[in-house]
Amino acid sequence: MMCGAPSATQPATAETQHIADQVRSQLEEKENKKFPVFKAVSFKSQVVAGTNYFIKVECGPQEGLPRTGAGRKPPVQARAVWS
Repeated sequence: MMCGAPSATQPATAETQHIADQVRSQLEEKENKKFPVFKAVSFKSQVVAGTNYFIKVECGPQEGLPRTGAGRKPPVQARAVWS
């Protein structure tokens, strides 16, 4: 991986889910709602002065989001910055 360049998209791991769980309350507070599901789907990482994680998270059914495929709604993009 090149320093500064984001990695290729990878499937979520237990570590990625752990990071997503740590930022869940911040996102729920910012969006002023509780998410029934908060499952990390995939992620990219970027090494700079620390490591940035760009995590795609499935948050359950949401009003106002377009549906994709067989009635599924797209995951939400969440950004976690970790040093």
